[in-house]
Amino acid sequence: MKLSCKALALSSALLWAGAILFCGIAHLIWPSYGGALLEFAASIYPGYNPSGGASSVLVGTLYALLDAGIGGAIFACLYNYFAA
Repeated sequence: MKLSCKALALSSALLWAGAILFCGIAHLIWPSYGGALLEFAASIYPGYNPSGGASSVLVGTLYALLDAGIGGAIFACLYNYFAA
């Protein structure tokens, strides 16, 4: 069975970006929510600051979308290569 590189890239990108977006918005409303996850994301994504406001939430979401999309595509392609 082969994985669709495009489908896995899109689904992983939307899932991870959605998680960062949800935690970022919740963190703006309740500053104690999701701090550890957002600090972890800030350590990976340059220019992202969890306490930077709405524009920073958008930057983190875009980073997460790109990052997980590439990661999902690489994972699916490697899986297909080794499964053959």
